[in-house]
Amino acid sequence: MGIRQKLLSFLFSQLILVLMVSNHSNAMGLKLGYYHKTCPNAETIISKTTYRFISRAPTLAAPLLRMHFHDCFVRGCDGSVLLNSTKTNISEKDAIPNQSLRGYHVIDAVKSAVEEACPGVVSCADILALVARDSVSMIHGPYWKVPLGRRDGRVSILNEVFAELPAPFANITQLKQMFAAKGLNTKDLAVLSGGHTIGTSHCIGFTNRLYNFTGKGDTDPSMDPKYIVKLKQKCKPRDTTTLVEMDPGSFKTFDEAYYTLVAKRRGLLQSDSALLDDPKTKAYVILQASTHGSTFAKDFAESMVKMGQVGVLTGNQGEIRKHCALVN
Repeated sequence: MGIRQKLLSFLFSQLILVLMVSNHSNAMGLKLGYYHKTCPNAETIISKTTYRFISRAPTLAAPLLRMHFHDCFVRGCDGSVLLNSTKTNISEKDAIPNQSLRGYHVIDAVKSAVEEACPGVVSCADILALVARDSVSMIHGPYWKVPLGRRDGRVSILNEVFAELPAPFANITQLKQMFAAKGLNTKDLAVLSGGHTIGTSHCIGFTNRLYNFTGKGDTDPSMDPKYIVKLKQKCKPRDTTTLVEMDPGSFKTFDEAYYTLVAKRRGLLQSDSALLDDPKTKAYVILQASTHGSTFAKDFAESMVKMGQVGVLTGNQGEIRKHCALVN
């Protein structure tokens, strides 16, 4: 092989490497302003429609953020959590962890408004990612730029939820493994758990900690005993309907108070308390609790962008659904 051919060969291999790196850093085809030419007003329409709901019912922000999280952890951020069950398939939507999700009507209203402007262009997966961001921002939480170009998946299977979605009873080892499987690190785990600064939980998500932690009628020793007394006043052993604030006193406000509670052993779920069982996650909790969340907003924005890129479908993969609850 002559020098010229060797040089060409080397340059070609470098070009392939550059393409691979740029493709990876571009989250497999996602980019900012993706709809700039095909639906220039898409993000404005989505934001205005979302505001119509959040301005009237700010408590919808938490379930909409949670919906995006539940979507991304099962099959990637492909809108699979939005699909209805059919005669032949029970979808993610009907799995027990997703039965308490609210806000599907917001996604449907946004999709309808976007379809009117640009039929068949904007995916439900992108809509969910933007609605989650806008909802958090509208209750004075952080704002982040959302790379777009996700396509909608055609598959949604109930059993995958239990295998992929971190449970409220998960310990720190399980949580770290489940996040790592999605390309998210220990810091992302500590940061994204902070989403529990807003929203509520049914008693059933934590009553085992109050009444029967190891099957002997005992309480969870990792929880502040005074807090257990307060929670017992709200939740009786077999209560499946009562809702309790995740971040009492500021559950409608996106702030760092969650970390202050966790640091005081008042995290509501086992998965919240588990953050104190690892040196890195514990250090993050203490940092935010002691500095009024000095880096929380910035960190949350960064981790949300990262989570929003998990397992996305792009290019010719998947489809653009006409209605978010149904495959085309």
